[in-house]
Amino acid sequence: MLLLERAYAKVNLTLDVLERRPDGYHEVDMVMQSIDLSDLVWLERRSAPTIVLESNATYVPTDDRNLAVQAAQVFLQETGIVAGVHINLEKNIPVAAGLAGGSSDAAATLRGMNRLFNTGLTLDELAEMGAKIGSDVPFCVYGGTAIARGRGERLTRIDHRCHMYVLLIHPRVFVSTADIYQGLNPSDFTDEPLSTRMVQALLEEQVDVIPGLVDNRLQPVTFAMYPEVQQLSEKVEMVTRHPVHMSGSGPTLFLLAPTIQQANRMYNALRGIMRDVYFSQFVGTVSSLANLQSRPE
Repeated sequence: MLLLERAYAKVNLTLDVLERRPDGYHEVDMVMQSIDLSDLVWLERRSAPTIVLESNATYVPTDDRNLAVQAAQVFLQETGIVAGVHINLEKNIPVAAGLAGGSSDAAATLRGMNRLFNTGLTLDELAEMGAKIGSDVPFCVYGGTAIARGRGERLTRIDHRCHMYVLLIHPRVFVSTADIYQGLNPSDFTDEPLSTRMVQALLEEQVDVIPGLVDNRLQPVTFAMYPEVQQLSEKVEMVTRHPVHMSGSGPTLFLLAPTIQQANRMYNALRGIMRDVYFSQFVGTVSSLANLQSRPE
């Protein structure tokens, strides 16, 4: 039996850093939103108790450095199943881009193995497994929208009907998330996170207000350490005349559009001058995905 799970990327609509924790991590408060840019995770049961991963992307590790392999290991250990799995990973989400591509692959692997082995685990139980792999994995198990706190693993899920289009621009720059967080100063911390106001705007479908509420406390740090990302952001804003945002620790930049017509105009303008531009849109939870309109060719 060959089974397919989609691994959806995410963007950060807000990202506030509250403090540095005793364990060395940072306390965050952020609104995360799934988008329909996705990897494809194909799963097939193996009688031999081994995990094999193949990918169309030669730059992706296929051993236990890959979060999908780690997810398969955790799943088999937690369920006590004596079997193996073959994972074929079709990468579409840029790697190390602030879009949670690896975490989403891990989450899709957990969901897919739950179906493959008919274990009947709930999403809550799968999210608990995911927390052992990475802070973003629990969110990716559910998908949709959530406020993420702690290191990002404590979730308050948000059910809204606000639909927006997302234009992604991926600079070919490697950004170290650890370096970005190390570059934070106490002045970058806040005790007034923006997540409450963003969630209110989502629930009230204030599509004209939301782009102005997007905020990422890591963005100035990334721009200072990687000036080429800031230069690209300025170029995108000049071309589109719309606010440009950054997801996670970067380097991926994004714009929001309330209508497909506006999104198409921005996409066509960007494709005329840039290579790695992706047309995407909000999606809901994995159990209730929104009806999606066609993206431009």
